Amino acid sequence: MIKVTESARQGLASFFGDKEVRPIRIHLANGGSSNRQLLLALDEECSGDKSVACDDFTFLINKRLAECTGDLYIDKTAVGFSIDSEKPLVDDCGLYPKGGSRGCGE
Repeated sequence: MIKVTESARQGLASFFGDKEVRPIRIHLANGGSSNRQLLLALDEECSGDKSVACDDFTFLINKRLAECTGDLYIDKTAVGFSIDSEKPLVDDCGLYPKGGSRGCGE
C-alpha cells in the first residue's frame, strides 16, 4: 500500500501544474550501504512493476522492491518529497544491477 499525505498530493499537483500527469516511479537510490533511500522519478511502467493508483497519480514500484519495503508513506518536505517504508531498507533486495532502480530491468 502507498499512502500519500495531503501536502505531498498538493506538491505533486503543483509539480505537474498544467502538464500531463505521468507515472511516478518509487526506486531505490544508487549509493553505498549506509545511504539507502527511496526516491521518486517520472518513468514508464515495466513488466516487473506493481502499479498503484492514488487520486490522480499512478505510482510504480518494482515488485521485488515492494516486497522488501512493505507499506510506503510519501510526504512533502521543504526540499522535495520523503518516502518512508514500513520495513527497514537493510539490503538491496537483490535488485542491483537491474530492477528496483529506474529502468525496466527484471
